[in-house]
Amino acid sequence: MAEREALQARNKSSSDRDRQALEEADGDIGLCGWFLTLVSLLLTLVTLPISIWMCIKIVKEYERAIIFRFGRILKGGAKGPGLFFILPCTDTFMKVDMRTISFDIPPQEVLTKDSVTVSVDGVVYYRVQNPLLAVANVTNADAATRLLAQTTLRNVLGTKNLAQILSDREEIAHTMQSNLDEATDDWGIKVQRVEIKDVKLPMQMQRAMAAEAEASREARAKVIAAEGEMNASRALKEASLVIAESPSGLQLRYLQTLNTIAAEKNSTIIFPLPIDMFSAFMNK
Repeated sequence: MAEREALQARNKSSSDRDRQALEEADGDIGLCGWFLTLVSLLLTLVTLPISIWMCIKIVKEYERAIIFRFGRILKGGAKGPGLFFILPCTDTFMKVDMRTISFDIPPQEVLTKDSVTVSVDGVVYYRVQNPLLAVANVTNADAATRLLAQTTLRNVLGTKNLAQILSDREEIAHTMQSNLDEATDDWGIKVQRVEIKDVKLPMQMQRAMAAEAEASREARAKVIAAEGEMNASRALKEASLVIAESPSGLQLRYLQTLNTIAAEKNSTIIFPLPIDMFSAFMNK
């Protein structure tokens, strides 16, 4: 663990030195370069005002321009937004979009820690933070970020089991964002947000989980029904003890039952019999 932290610290210090070297580049093009620059400047002055349209360039508010003179980045860093001046024969420039860019991570077939195959996709939001690094340190920052997002998603999900993937999406997204942001820092990329869109399970796994959930619900229903029967039996026992203390209470309960039956089923004919008729049989 200590060796890994030391390696990360060395890499970070190296990237900081590279970034500082790019930003403080003196643009030394040598004697021949200065001579060609003067010649280009003279040609530009001679062909005025036609050449002015080739020398003045415009970049929008959300763009920056990196100027190369004889293949070297000019001192001063990125230009823009607005107008800037170039020499048509010696200078070239590249535009870098500074707006937030979003892209979808294609569905990735991942084998989880508990040996379950799942298909997971997501979305990543990033922007170019340092246009110099985005141009000088990587061929295509957008394509590199997309490929790195796919591999990072597979690596992070490979250390999780199925339950963690289904329940800890926010933690997985935060871990992916941290890893991507650290890996793309040398490219001048700032990863702003990562979201897990969908987790697709195999059909057999879906059936197994559905059967497990159904069995769990049935077990809980049986437990609740048994608890209800037990509570009802206790209530009946207490009611019988109360009625036993008052013989007239049983007669009132009998009349109440007759009233309920007469109200619900009017077609039913009830012949009430006095309970005293059965007392002689009950005594025997």
